[in-house]
Amino acid sequence: MMMNLFSIFDPSTNILNLSLNWLSTFLGILFLPMIFWFLPSRLSLFWNKIFMTLHKEFKMLIGNQSFNGTTFMFISLFTLILFNNFLGLFPYIFTSTSHMTITLSLALPLWLSFMLYGWINNTKYMFAHLVPQGTPPILMPFMVLIETISNVIRPGTLAVRLSANMIAGHLLLTLLGNTGNAMSNMMISILIITQLLLLILETAVAIIQSYVFTILSTLYSSEII
Repeated sequence: MMMNLFSIFDPSTNILNLSLNWLSTFLGILFLPMIFWFLPSRLSLFWNKIFMTLHKEFKMLIGNQSFNGTTFMFISLFTLILFNNFLGLFPYIFTSTSHMTITLSLALPLWLSFMLYGWINNTKYMFAHLVPQGTPPILMPFMVLIETISNVIRPGTLAVRLSANMIAGHLLLTLLGNTGNAMSNMMISILIITQLLLLILETAVAIIQSYVFTILSTLYSSEII
């Protein structure tokens, strides 16, 4: 019996008191079928098509003045989050993206690197960005305060958005699954159909949240150039 509803997200696999749940972050590469490594294959061509589409979109957001290869960093981030979100849908696999430890570790270094680069290389632009164009002089101190706060909380909002969306769906699936013992056969059939629909929804959420996290990181980087 679960003493705590959130215990399903707690690390529980350990050997010699060393938590091994975080290894699930690096297991995505093992789920690729062998045919992926034989080039050319339909699977590799499919992934290349996705990567090229993402590359064009990220390049459009960042701008042509960005460094070469910048988009591939965001494509790698998208792939990492996507694999981890999908792995969490399998039974007995730890969902690492449901923990703030992982999501904040992804968002905070990105944000800090953007801020350091912007303030060191484009100091005047960063100061001008604190006051939107056309702001009345009397409101300028308040706008600077608001823009500073909104800028500081960006890594937190990125991390919370990803982890909260991952936790919400898994909690709903767990709550519905625990009610199956006290149901009749007809209600269990309805429950199974509902669980399958929720699983499809969670699959869509896994894709959307990885895309949202990456696209927001791209937008934040475009503001410092």
